[in-house]
Order: sequence, then C-alpha cells, then structure tokens
Amino acid sequence: MKSSKNVWAWFACALVAGLVFGSCKKQRLMNEPGNLVPKTVDKDPTLPSISVNGALLHAEAYGPADSTLVVALHGGPGGDYRYLLNCKDLADAGYRVVFYDQRGSGLSQRFPKAHYASKPVDLMYDDLSGVIAHYRTSPTQKVVLLGHSWGAILATGYAGRYPTNVQGLVLCEPGGLKWADIVDYVGRSRAFKYFGEFLNNATYSDQFLTVKGEDEHETLDYKMLLLTGRNEITDGDSEPIDFWRDGAVISDALYSYGEASKIDFSEGIGNFPKPVLFFNSAINKAYPDSWMQKIGSVYPQVQLRTIAGVGHDGIVADENAWKNLTRPQIINYLKAL
Repeated sequence: MKSSKNVWAWFACALVAGLVFGSCKKQRLMNEPGNLVPKTVDKDPTLPSISVNGALLHAEAYGPADSTLVVALHGGPGGDYRYLLNCKDLADAGYRVVFYDQRGSGLSQRFPKAHYASKPVDLMYDDLSGVIAHYRTSPTQKVVLLGHSWGAILATGYAGRYPTNVQGLVLCEPGGLKWADIVDYVGRSRAFKYFGEFLNNATYSDQFLTVKGEDEHETLDYKMLLLTGRNEITDGDSEPIDFWRDGAVISDALYSYGEASKIDFSEGIGNFPKPVLFFNSAINKAYPDSWMQKIGSVYPQVQLRTIAGVGHDGIVADENAWKNLTRPQIINYLKAL
C-alpha cells in the first residue's frame, strides 16, 4: 500500500493536471470561482441571498412569515448551514426558520483579511441583527436563536450584548464561552488546528496548492477542507456531515482576534432572563456531562439535556436523533416561551 504522503502527492498532482489541462479550449485555473469549491452568492446569482450590513449572505427561510422566528446559526467559524437543514422541520410545526451562511462563510460573499482587522466578532453580531431585521415582520414577533458549536457561542455572545433582542436560546455544544475554556475544548477535541495555524500547517499536498496571497479564497477554502473531516473524538464512527464550503479567512480572523483579545462570550449573559435549552451529545468524548454543566452554569435559567446515540454534529444532523429526540424537546421549549 502507498504511504499517505504518496497518496496525497498523487491526488494533488492529478487534481492540478485535471484543472489546468482538462480543457483543450480554455485553461481552467484552481483559483477561479467554481473550480475547486462551489461559487459564492456574489459569483452565482441563482443562489438565494439577502443583502445585510454591506455583505451578500447566502440565506433562505421556511414557514409562516409572522410566526416565532427561529434563526439557525451554524458552526465553524467558517462553516455553512447545509448540515442544519433538518431544522426545516420546525416550519411544519408552525415556526419561521431562517438559515444563513455567516459573513465570509459557506456560500456567502468573501472579503479580504484586512476587512476583519478590527473586531470581527462585532461584524458577526451586526450581521445577525441585520438578518433578524430582514425577516422580522413586527416588533412583537418572538426571536429564538438556535446555535450549534461556534453558532451556540455566537448566540450566547449576542444574547449577552442584546438581551432584549431575543426571547429564547437553543444551544448545541458550544465548546466554551470564556477564551480559556475554548482553548481547552478545542485542544481536547483535536477537531482542527486552531488560532490561525491551519493556514500554515496544511497537508503534504500544500506544495501543490500554493497561493500568492491571503485573499485567494477558493484555494484557501479548499486547503481548509483538506484539514477537516471525520473526527472520532467528537463524533465517533458517524459519517461526516454534509456541507458546501469552508471560509478559511474569516475563521483565521476570528481565532486570531479571540487569541489576542481573550474574548469572553459569556459577558452579559447573566442579564438574559429567559430559559435556555442546552444540549450535549452522548458520544462526544470531549463534551461529557461535567463539561456541559460547567459551560451551562453561566445562564440564569438553563435546561441541560443529553442526546443519546450521537456525537457533536448528530444532535441536529442525524435524522433519527433529530426527529425523535432533539426536535420534540425544541418544540416543547418553543411552546413554553
């Protein structure tokens, strides 16, 4: 059997040859939109999108427009909402469910790294306010944030800063809220290189996928894809989730900012008066009940629940767990708000 290094070399050479020489009529370059990774909404106008806070975001909504607004926040940072689409089922129960790829993430518009030079987390909060404003039909319409992983961290930070803007939080395994806890969890989960290292520690195929600058998003996003995938610590032997595209630059910017500022996403959450529904998964070895209790202790009112038989992603991505365990508890929570 070939060594993994040789396999990567063969794969990368074949990839480059196919992309560069695959057409006799026109050369196809790796960093052109659509060749390595799917196009973003500013490159493909057929994708559903909204314009928010100076950015074109990939977004769509389901369910009655004037019912309780449930805004789904994907993980990452830099991921996309494709794996959260089981949550569309909440529309069948009468709720308005909104999905969007965060700025610089998934299929949303990309920006140069300099765009995030000052407080990129504030941009995430402002974008979330813009998404809520875009879909909200009246000032009395209730808003609930449903966040997974990084999305749960973002939801907590937002509710702490704007406690009257949302009426509920559904959180699935936020790795940590205080920076030291985020570092601890990421280190134990071994899910990916963190704090910007992934852009400098790519696989062996990196030598075949070189970039001229930090803003060649197609190539950088593809390199990030090579560094992520199945994680046996957090998800056991379950299949990797379905997703469209990573956002390498925004991920690097947010981790770098977090490391420099030692940000605390739990700041202000003590002023959030509403109950919080907090899930962990039974299989995630890095997220035992003791860790859920520690992270969940910052919320004034919190309901701690464990989803059996799945790992980190399976709380929302596993169809059986979603239909039989996660969704019923979320619907009961929403009815009680």
